[in-house]
Amino acid sequence: MLIEQPLWSAKPVEGFGRRRVKPSALIIDGKPHVREFIREALEDIGFVADDSNADHLADLITGRKIDVVMLGLSEGGVAGGIALETLRELGFDGHVLIFAQPGMPMVDALLDLGEAIGLSMLPLLPTPFSDGVLRQTVSFLLPQEPIPSPALDPTQALRAGWLELWYQPKVNIRSLTIDGTEGLIRLRHPTWGIMPPAQFLPDADDPHFTELSNFVVSQAMTDWHSFAADYGHVEIAVNLPLAFFNEPGAVEKLARQLPAHPAFKGLIVEINGSELAANPELAKSAARQLRFHNVGVSVDDVGADWPILMTIGNCPFVEIKVDRSFVTGCGDDRLKQATCRSIVDFADTLGVRTVAEGVETRADFIMAREMGFDMVQGYFFGKPAEARKFARRALREPVRIT
Repeated sequence: MLIEQPLWSAKPVEGFGRRRVKPSALIIDGKPHVREFIREALEDIGFVADDSNADHLADLITGRKIDVVMLGLSEGGVAGGIALETLRELGFDGHVLIFAQPGMPMVDALLDLGEAIGLSMLPLLPTPFSDGVLRQTVSFLLPQEPIPSPALDPTQALRAGWLELWYQPKVNIRSLTIDGTEGLIRLRHPTWGIMPPAQFLPDADDPHFTELSNFVVSQAMTDWHSFAADYGHVEIAVNLPLAFFNEPGAVEKLARQLPAHPAFKGLIVEINGSELAANPELAKSAARQLRFHNVGVSVDDVGADWPILMTIGNCPFVEIKVDRSFVTGCGDDRLKQATCRSIVDFADTLGVRTVAEGVETRADFIMAREMGFDMVQGYFFGKPAEARKFARRALREPVRIT
């Protein structure tokens, strides 16, 4: 059901609420894992995608509107040529995008054949490619509609069922095992697709944030049950504004949402370091109460102002996360290294673990390990993904360092 009233607090935008007609894609290749990667990448950016090998091409095209056929050449040039001829015979009027290693004679031959028989051939997509490159290649097929301003109203988005929780792995820097995950909120708008938090998160002291926070905790615990059924306990961390704990009975309300399950070992609540610095007594009080419910508090986005932690005294926190601005690129930046080492050394005196956020390269990972971090998190180990995809990509497969 579509909501008729505007989703944000400004005047209504003409055409609000109409569902975007998503472009459709068909991936044809002989390797299932290649098709799966491309299908998920396309779905993440707003496509309706299907996949198969060349044997089922005719069945999948007939009677359907397909905007682009992505044709891989793992089955060879002859099979690719048959696929192109099949598309011509079926009167296919969409685009054809061949993905393959550049420089192979059969690539040029297939591009020439496609043009000769009247197909709309896009330039070769060289392999290997990232999902970012794929996005750039097919972005012209996505509807170009302006993102709303001001920001979307999160409470109306919540009632519309557009909010989701995505997960990014937290990796043990020594054992290279996934020791936890951070839940990150996203909004899937029917017209503008996946929206970043900056487009819909209110200020931390906004009264609407309480309803949003309750959703985050509830969804995280629902997903925990799903993870636990197949993989056992997975430690989930959620971000909550410190103001959440100003509400009477907030700790007890949170505790009631925790699973009454023998495998459940606890939850992590991440509080921004700048909020802690502004109200350390509330942060300490919340952390002390939460411990009785098996909930630990993590201090998130700690950076140059980390010395404020030294003034807190008895520290009831279980984790310190160093802001990505001091981790990304730290491999060859001595100033970043100095800040990180100071925070790690301080955390060691408190007996709390440390997490390096924003690890995006092998050099970042190696330096984080040398500096003594306990855990790492970042694109080097995986981007945030929906719960189902996170479980399949991260929990099922071992961590690999490439």
